[in-house]
Amino acid sequence: MEQTPKILVFSTEKISDPAIDLAGLLKLHYPPTVYTIVVPCSSGIKSRWILHAFEKGFDGVFIAADGTDCPYGETCPDKTAWIVQHTQELMKEQGIEPARLKMAAICSVCSEPFVNQIKAFTKYLSENPKQN
Repeated sequence: MEQTPKILVFSTEKISDPAIDLAGLLKLHYPPTVYTIVVPCSSGIKSRWILHAFEKGFDGVFIAADGTDCPYGETCPDKTAWIVQHTQELMKEQGIEPARLKMAAICSVCSEPFVNQIKAFTKYLSENPKQN
């Protein structure tokens, strides 16, 4: 029996989280094994949080980033991209496939794109199970 991958989503309170909530209101379906943590800004996510998620058994981590809509500053997309790149380097060092960390800019009304991203990520993780 195939198990649905467990995904941790970091979403942002003013931009991507409303889109995720809207997906629920619109009854857009994605796997129930997706867990969300809300943060003020995607550029504040720490590499150690992501690595901790993998240590705790998550198959993938998805950052629903603010993109250029970030209310906290213009450099948010660059900072978030650096965090992802840096964390992927740390993941390689720990033997974790870097593709298990994904980031996409999700706007406040991007419910369908969010669901599509999660479905595609779930499919990828299902087809590429973790190596223990």
